[in-house]
Amino acid sequence: MSPKDRSPQSGTSPQKGTAGLTRLINAFRYSCSGLAAAFRHEAAFRQECALAAVLIPVALLSATSGVGKALLVGSVMLVLLMELINSAIEAEVDRVSLERHPLAKRAKDIGSAAVLVALVNLVAVWVLVLLG
Repeated sequence: MSPKDRSPQSGTSPQKGTAGLTRLINAFRYSCSGLAAAFRHEAAFRQECALAAVLIPVALLSATSGVGKALLVGSVMLVLLMELINSAIEAEVDRVSLERHPLAKRAKDIGSAAVLVALVNLVAVWVLVLLG
């Protein structure tokens, strides 16, 4: 079966048939598409990108060691990562149903909690690295 013959109903992604450089190029394109969609549709992601645009240069210009800089930048990137995952969870829950349901609320709340934990981590890392 060629990749074009696979349908969404088959449960097999058409991209699974590609290999090597083609697969990597496709994966990169899908990742860029996901970043663009998050930026276009998610206000929280845009706000966190603005925060990252400020904090990452500050981290790189800080008078800390290489490890300190890596921790500062990594904590910022973790917030972006958690926001992307949270946005994906919310989009999928909304795709399934817009009805209020306890499990949908739980999924969305847990995704939001992951972002909160990443933000608390960011503050803790920055305080410890810069003041510790």
